[in-house]
Amino acid sequence: MSTTVASPTHTPPHRTYSRWAALAVLCAGTLMTILDGNIVTVAMPAIQNDLGFSGPGLAWVVNAYLIPFGGLLLLVGRLGDLVGRKRMFASGLAVFTAASVLCGIATSQSVLIAARAVQGVGGAMASAVVLGMLVALFPEPRERARAIAAFSAVGAAGGALGTFLGGALTQTLGWHWIFLINLPIGVAAWLAAVRVLAPESGAGLGHGADVPGAALVTGALMLTVYVIVGSGDRDLTSTVLLAALALTFLVAFTLRQAWAARPLLRLRLLRSRLLSGANAVQILMIGTMYGFQFIGALYLQRVLGYGELATGMAFLPAPVVIGVLMLGLSARLVGRFGAYRVLLTGLVLITGGMALLSRAPANGSYVTDVLPPLLLLATGFAAAMPALTGLAMAGAAKEEAGLVSGLFNTTQVVGGSLGLAVLSTLAATRTGALLGHGTELITAMAEGYQLAFRVATAFAAGALVLAAVVLRARRD
Repeated sequence: MSTTVASPTHTPPHRTYSRWAALAVLCAGTLMTILDGNIVTVAMPAIQNDLGFSGPGLAWVVNAYLIPFGGLLLLVGRLGDLVGRKRMFASGLAVFTAASVLCGIATSQSVLIAARAVQGVGGAMASAVVLGMLVALFPEPRERARAIAAFSAVGAAGGALGTFLGGALTQTLGWHWIFLINLPIGVAAWLAAVRVLAPESGAGLGHGADVPGAALVTGALMLTVYVIVGSGDRDLTSTVLLAALALTFLVAFTLRQAWAARPLLRLRLLRSRLLSGANAVQILMIGTMYGFQFIGALYLQRVLGYGELATGMAFLPAPVVIGVLMLGLSARLVGRFGAYRVLLTGLVLITGGMALLSRAPANGSYVTDVLPPLLLLATGFAAAMPALTGLAMAGAAKEEAGLVSGLFNTTQVVGGSLGLAVLSTLAATRTGALLGHGTELITAMAEGYQLAFRVATAFAAGALVLAAVVLRARRD
């Protein structure tokens, strides 16, 4: 940035350009990591056929990414505050891009799973600090609302866009290209990050490098994600024991933070009703949206008989609606009505969309049974996500913005993993029970998915009630 001194009431044009260019770089890096989290799902059958994965083994193509990604977000968010968020972001892009190439050239199960785990590490490094950098770039409330809306649009639309690209690339070029496509994007984003993002030194490791605390919380988060994403492959006793171990780590981390001289996470942050409430709402809301995305894709493929490309095309209206509304309207709505009211409105739409989707029958139609709820869900998410992000980051001090950003991203991963595990397990259990009673396969699957959608509706309604009660004291 230029060192020219500006008047207090005017921002020099070149400075404005630098900040918005920096936002574009942050969005590009985020888009790449989010696309990768969703682009794999449609390609899973092709990967299974090519590399010979078993059913349970195939789940590790996703789990190997989610476990380090979800487990490391809080730690690398704090490290970004200490060593410099630009350095952490650029390093994460480099690690993620290199791992993507390894995934793309993988010819064995072990290489692909190992490379996916490294991708998760790089994704966590790049993602954890983005919101903290955004808050520092845009301290003025109205500009921050616009920036958060743009960032949220990229994140939300990227999820649905990943489903489309996954189908298109897999069907036309092969599954390897869902990973290799990250190479040109990653290199361009890294070069832009080095050039555009302002340098920062960070507070230094001496201001909060709590190594024992970091080990405890990383272990707790990784175990939590592992328990959630692998719950369907283990017996109940193993799941309970692993959950108890994760809880033990978490309790030990909390005790450590209470008396450590330089804690990784100051517990006073969690006493913030706004921060804690926003993260709790996000767990339920993201769990709902993951249910829509993954279970909805299964409904289209297994019940309505859609192929990979057709499934991706069916989801395409979602990123279009999300992108248009977030970029063109969300910030204005938040500025006029306040984040609290916009959030509640969005959650009402999400709840209504899921309730409609829970009626999708075995002989359903995309136009009448899928598209209307899809549009409601996309509109609701376009309203709710920027408002919720703004509420969560509103009280973040500059020196802790990376940590708060990492916490918000962590609850996003936990919510998505939990929602997917619960909803997919319920759907499979219901389908299996119906098949055992002689129900026809398509009908049994449709009723299983209906149950999952009804539970997702309850998640959304819970998020609405929680937001209305817990966040109401902070109407803006």
